[in-house]
Amino acid sequence: MAQQVADRRDIEFVLHEQLNVEELSKFEPFAEFNKKTIDLVVSEARNLAIKELLPCLKEGDEQGCTFENGQVSVPPAFHKPYELFRQGEWIAMSDNPQWGGQGMPAVVALAANNYFNGANFPFMLHNILSHGAGKLVERFGTDQQKQLFLEKMYTGVWGGSMLLTEPEAGSDVGALTTKAVKNEDGTYTITGNKIFISSGENDLVENIIHPVLARIEGAPPGTAGISLFLVPKVWVHADGSLGESNDVACTGIEEKMGIHGSPTCSMALGSKGLCRGTLLGKANKGMSAMFVMMNEARLHVGMQGFACASTSYINALNYARTRVQGKRLTAGKDSPDVPIIQHPDIRRILLTMKSYSEGMRSILFYVGLLEDRITVSKDDAERTRCQGLIDVLIPLAKGYITDRAFEMCSQGVQVFGGYGFTREYPQEQLLRDCKITQIYEGTNGIQAMDLLGRKLGLNNGRAFKDLLGEIKKTIQTATGSQALTPLAASLDQTLAELTAVAEHLAEAMGSGDILDAFAQAHPFMDVTGDTIMAWMLLWRAVVAAQKLRGAPKKKDLDFYEGQIGSARFFITSVLPVTRGKMAAIQSGDAVVNQMSDAAFGAK
Repeated sequence: MAQQVADRRDIEFVLHEQLNVEELSKFEPFAEFNKKTIDLVVSEARNLAIKELLPCLKEGDEQGCTFENGQVSVPPAFHKPYELFRQGEWIAMSDNPQWGGQGMPAVVALAANNYFNGANFPFMLHNILSHGAGKLVERFGTDQQKQLFLEKMYTGVWGGSMLLTEPEAGSDVGALTTKAVKNEDGTYTITGNKIFISSGENDLVENIIHPVLARIEGAPPGTAGISLFLVPKVWVHADGSLGESNDVACTGIEEKMGIHGSPTCSMALGSKGLCRGTLLGKANKGMSAMFVMMNEARLHVGMQGFACASTSYINALNYARTRVQGKRLTAGKDSPDVPIIQHPDIRRILLTMKSYSEGMRSILFYVGLLEDRITVSKDDAERTRCQGLIDVLIPLAKGYITDRAFEMCSQGVQVFGGYGFTREYPQEQLLRDCKITQIYEGTNGIQAMDLLGRKLGLNNGRAFKDLLGEIKKTIQTATGSQALTPLAASLDQTLAELTAVAEHLAEAMGSGDILDAFAQAHPFMDVTGDTIMAWMLLWRAVVAAQKLRGAPKKKDLDFYEGQIGSARFFITSVLPVTRGKMAAIQSGDAVVNQMSDAAFGAK
């Protein structure tokens, strides 16, 4: 039977052969998660994804969300899978069981999310927002706030959102105007308007807990004066019972290019002067609280984009194997038509999609493993090193991966030809849904600026150097294999040139050429991402080469040879272009900043 959503064998390979995730079971926090348990969790996730989430993907897209009299209804088809998802305790997979979590390793949760998001990413947005809001409560909430909200959010009884963006304060959060005035009972009266709020209102849950960014009356301007508040849709009494409706209302939902099953809401707080909230964390520390959670949120967005691309690839591969069209180019005129997978250009597209899909999966799962290493390690230096690696990789896991994922979804349409452009097949929806991942949770331009402006110099450059050191280890191991030595040499050359590019941009930043340096931020993210991608594919090829020496079974033989094929293709076809981009960065012309605004064209 053809795979759906994701390549099950590849997920198993990354978990058990590349990353050896079972090693985590040697440590007390994950003692229960041996290989058998991990496989059971992933299999259950796969079953739920394919049997319940995938069948309502198209229906949810066509039904969409509706808004009437301040109420938002999600696609009716989402209600049954939401209840199953909630009963299975899938919302808080890696969180404390005390609050309704499953306590599993982050890397295993990512494997489950590969299936969930690949099957129905718009549906998953409802759950991801609940988890993200709950995580803020767990990290910064008082004991009372945790007792009132956390378990119900982590178990999906109540939902969550994040009220951050305003009409005049998008990426510039410091410009927000939402106000908070302290009341005598310690609560705050909140007034303001928010836009682009995913799941700000829906009919899946009886209550929604909104973390809200606002400025306390008299607080400093800019981000330094922003605080974070908890504003429930329905007020919750001290005993946990629901009270009166709070003065927070949805005023409309957006008509969007994609993710039709996820309502994107405009929200009004305090239009009647009766919106109450409680401070979450310390006053004027709202942005620092948000940045603590940014790694998780951006990693999730990377998974969303990748999961769309992963499904698009599986669909394209299955279609190419069954779609008969044209003869082999070398066949005679009386030869039968063949499946399009036998045509060179289709094979090129599929191998491009395959290599990116495999590399992106490894990058995302690797970040999850680093998080788990922080959890189990008792060595402060090791924890700091792992956190530094995560910090450098996050803008790549969000920015680079979603850029490539959207391109993959476009290629997935191309394999289907004219049919891919129709709604008869899911390819066009995956392309539409995927686009948002390049935009929200910090546009990919912001991710590139973060990589260059903050992460390159993090810990005096130590974190970036640690990442280069990890790549070096794989290169050294690969040189022990005759078949992989040329690939290792190519990556080694690329790594040296990336180091030179990083030093060049760091020098430009320090010498005052900041605008010219930031004009190269996105190209720098691209070439860094290509290098990380090549590293992951070479690492996979090293594992595969070792397995091939052990006389594997036929199906495993094909799989391992496919791993080496992916690495060969990417390193020999993509990295030369990457090195050309690196040369362009170092010799880049300053025209981006020198050209006048009027010279860009028509007014």
